[in-house]
Amino acid sequence: MQCTVANRVSAAGVGLHSGVPIYMTFMPAPPDTGIVFRRVDCRPVKEIPANMAFISDTRMCTTIERHGARVATVEHLLSAIAGVGIDNLYVDLNGPEVPIMDGSASPFVFILQSAGISWQKVPKKIIRVTEPVMVSDEKGVYCRLLPDEGRKIEFCIDFDHPAFSDKTQRASIDLERESYFIDVSRARTFGFVSQLDMLKKQNLALGASLDNAVGLDDQSVLNPDGLRYRNEFAMHKILDAIGDLHLFGSTIQGRFEGYCSGHRMNKLLLDKLVASGSYEVLNVV
Repeated sequence: MQCTVANRVSAAGVGLHSGVPIYMTFMPAPPDTGIVFRRVDCRPVKEIPANMAFISDTRMCTTIERHGARVATVEHLLSAIAGVGIDNLYVDLNGPEVPIMDGSASPFVFILQSAGISWQKVPKKIIRVTEPVMVSDEKGVYCRLLPDEGRKIEFCIDFDHPAFSDKTQRASIDLERESYFIDVSRARTFGFVSQLDMLKKQNLALGASLDNAVGLDDQSVLNPDGLRYRNEFAMHKILDAIGDLHLFGSTIQGRFEGYCSGHRMNKLLLDKLVASGSYEVLNVV
């Protein structure tokens, strides 16, 4: 059955790209509401459903926008929501971005679980992929969805860096058999410190630090505690993909495979899935 949180719960943090303090509150929502972000700092309050129709920007994060109000960096929170299995939720924010927390989805998982689960008397909806769908570019970057009875995600990135013995990082998980909480949720976002000035000139990464991202120079990982997983970067790309795909509005049953792709290509994949009609909607009973 569908579920929401049992209790109201709040948290605060800084926006990764905006650099501003953000106060966030999770609220129970009725069946079939879905995930709805509410900009409570706007008058009147502006609601933005977590739906692919409202994606407005995919540079360095996924941003949704409606009626002139936007919410950036939604992918980590949506990944946690998908991992916990929440169907209906209001997310109240007093600013333009979901707080980055530690750069992973783990803090959101903890907050949602702390709020408790309230089951609702309406069946869940599952989107089952029925035909292969793929998007790619001239550089060989691609992502695709394939029919599968499970919820499998595989990702591969080329990462030629002295800190890693393998040029190619791979990660995979079957969410029907393995733990999102243990195997995925703690993987943090990452980036090169040499790119920081360029990003800040574009009003991006204004709140970035080693407290909320894995930082790299030309030779090493700069975080004193190192990496949480051997393949943390590839696993974080899986975390991102789970969040971006959740903008379809329901859990997707199938196999996702990605090679060096990101938020923009994830959006194009969802667009193509809808345009091709290569899916069916199932009510879980």
